[in-house]
Amino acid sequence: MLISPAYGQSIGGGGALESLLPLVLIFVVFYFLLIRPQQKKQKQHREMLAALQRGDRIVTAGGIIGNITKINNETELTLEISDGVRVRVVRSMVSDVLDKRDDKVEKNNDNAEENLDPEKPEDSKHAKKKKKK
Repeated sequence: MLISPAYGQSIGGGGALESLLPLVLIFVVFYFLLIRPQQKKQKQHREMLAALQRGDRIVTAGGIIGNITKINNETELTLEISDGVRVRVVRSMVSDVLDKRDDKVEKNNDNAEENLDPEKPEDSKHAKKKKKK
């Protein structure tokens, strides 16, 4: 006989669980490294979009920076990107909020600007030059 019998080999008993285990482990790794962080990021983006208010300074997905002048409806905003230049933007295209508008902060900034005296320059190059002359 040319072919010798193979003794001691079993025929696939219990191989189903062992063959599925690597696939399950790969799925678990993908879930924790890819799917779950993406879901968290989407949730934060939805919360950010829901919290947009008039006066917020935002960046769109196209890189346009502007202030929200009007919230038209649930899906559209009106941005002022320059003096007198207004653009309608789809709300979902807002990628980041640069400044949240606070009335308290604005009042403090307005008061601070009024307290500055243009006749009394701070320590600057121009003030030092005037003193030398």
